Amino acid sequence: MEWKQTYEIWKNNPTLAENLKIELDQLIDDENALEDAFYAPLEFGTAGMRGLLGAGINRMNIYTVRQATEGVALWMDTLTPEQKERGVAISYDSRHFSQEFAFEAGRVLGAHGIPAYVFESLRPTPELSYAVRHLHTYAGIMITASHNPSAYNGYKIYGEDGAQMPPKESDLITKYIREVKDVFAIEVADQAELIEQGTLKIIGDDVDQAYLAEVKKVTIDHELVATEGKTLKMIYTPLHGTGAMLGERALLQAGFENFTMVKEQAIPDGDFPTVAKPNPEDEAAFDMAIQLGKEQAADLLVAVDPDADRLGAAVRQPDGEYQLLTGNQIAALMLDYILTAHQKLGTLPENGAVVKSIVSSEFATAIAKSYNVEMVNVLTGFKFIAEQIKNYETTHEHTFLLGFEESFGYLIRPFVRDKDAIQSLVMLAEVAAYYKQAGKNLYDGLQELFEKYGYFAEKTISLTFDGIEGAQKIKDLMIKFRATTPTAFGSEKVVVVEDFATSIRKVDLAETTIELPKANVLKYILSDGSWIAIRPSGTEPKIKFYIGAMADSEAAVLAKRAEFEASIMALID
Repeated sequence: MEWKQTYEIWKNNPTLAENLKIELDQLIDDENALEDAFYAPLEFGTAGMRGLLGAGINRMNIYTVRQATEGVALWMDTLTPEQKERGVAISYDSRHFSQEFAFEAGRVLGAHGIPAYVFESLRPTPELSYAVRHLHTYAGIMITASHNPSAYNGYKIYGEDGAQMPPKESDLITKYIREVKDVFAIEVADQAELIEQGTLKIIGDDVDQAYLAEVKKVTIDHELVATEGKTLKMIYTPLHGTGAMLGERALLQAGFENFTMVKEQAIPDGDFPTVAKPNPEDEAAFDMAIQLGKEQAADLLVAVDPDADRLGAAVRQPDGEYQLLTGNQIAALMLDYILTAHQKLGTLPENGAVVKSIVSSEFATAIAKSYNVEMVNVLTGFKFIAEQIKNYETTHEHTFLLGFEESFGYLIRPFVRDKDAIQSLVMLAEVAAYYKQAGKNLYDGLQELFEKYGYFAEKTISLTFDGIEGAQKIKDLMIKFRATTPTAFGSEKVVVVEDFATSIRKVDLAETTIELPKANVLKYILSDGSWIAIRPSGTEPKIKFYIGAMADSEAAVLAKRAEFEASIMALID
């Protein structure tokens, strides 16, 4: 069906929600905007779907949410009665329409007789992951667009282990979603009736308390925290999202009392009025925390994104300014502390393992190796880290110690199966307390690790290409790099080429197989051990170029990273 026909169906539907009807009236003369909204359905993949809020099949609205949930319900209709009866846990963040979308999903499930457990108010993504496991539901739905700007929302599906749905089941759900041709004909049950009959259950504090009881176990050295927890001065901001209540409770129960939340940013608000982007990867997101930190001479600033699965941090320097840490640096600091603390207490397992994505730093690999801990690399996407955890539980081959991605996502204890900023908040505070006890800060600790393991500097170049032409541009760039393999980046030769789409690793003329699932990723290993990777984003209209530089001094590694970046930009142009 042509996009104009689809647009006419929406425009002329008498049941169309009033806010969407108004939007279509406003766009009546903007053919480009209408085409973008109706030319293709919002893409649904292993990470669920994410898109701009608005009218149309390529937008997030109650109809596309109903369609996605109908796909989930049709899939669950094929399961055993026992599996179906276990139902679905549902949570949501502070974004516009998040609560409405969550309860719409519950109503669609209810029309199929599938129980839904919906949080009474907004809760973080990691708590949704935990709730699936705690309540033994068969699936989970999280309404969030993570760290995207305020114009976005999204929909993520979780499996019974609390991890994002694996590709096999996700593909099945996608098939059922695409079979739903008329989004206006999807049956939704009455919310009040579902609650009265017990098919839709409202959950809240009971799950909070159970989750926080598990977070309490994140602390390794209780004596250290008891000594330093009262003096470590922190600023914490949840960036208008879900992290306020649980973050505060988690810090207090661990023994960290001397922290202040950024008052204005502790209020949930889908407009994110104090930040351009509610993303702890973005330096500007720390502006208010830095201002408050300077007023209080705080040791540590911590920010989490709206669904509280990513965490960023900044450290006070002797001159009173704050140094932001990268996701790779935070992971290295946490890993070194976790291994050191366990070794000190005699609790470091002989078969320990750390799991990271293929586009994350080798800094942590060097640290793990020095403790005889295995480093396991997986594709980007925390579900692949969760897959390894599940495997270790079955085979007992390894004991999981930490999972992380360079994009500010970490998991310390696997009672959650997704990245967890609440756990990470408590752990990073403990790491900061460890250095404070020694008269140092996290930045001092980072310099010590660099001196010991070598200097590592990473950078992610994200290029955004919106709309129909943008999607084609991203495809064309990947085709270009596959057609003509770069021989060098800067002064460093390419010695290994890994194409995860074909599962082929090339070293000179020899080819070996990459033992990972296929993915649209290219990675180049350079002659000095540095690396470059390229991958389109699975959730945003972006293509990402990752740089991992290595050298024996800070000046050398920064110069090398700049050289690699210049090479990449020249190849793009």
